[in-house]
Amino acid sequence: HRGMTISALAEKAGLSQSYLSQIESGKREGRVSVLQRLARSLSVDLEDLVAGEQK
Repeated sequence: HRGMTISALAEKAGLSQSYLSQIESGKREGRVSVLQRLARSLSVDLEDLVAGEQK
């Protein structure tokens, strides 16, 4: 998203790259607190982040 690599996003959100990859691939579900950190790191609303996953 926004030209950011998984590695850069993971670092910015304070997550491990493997955990973020598992969320992205659907192997794990992110807790609300984790999704909030991702949304902040991407400068998007949590609702938009979650809605984007459902499309």
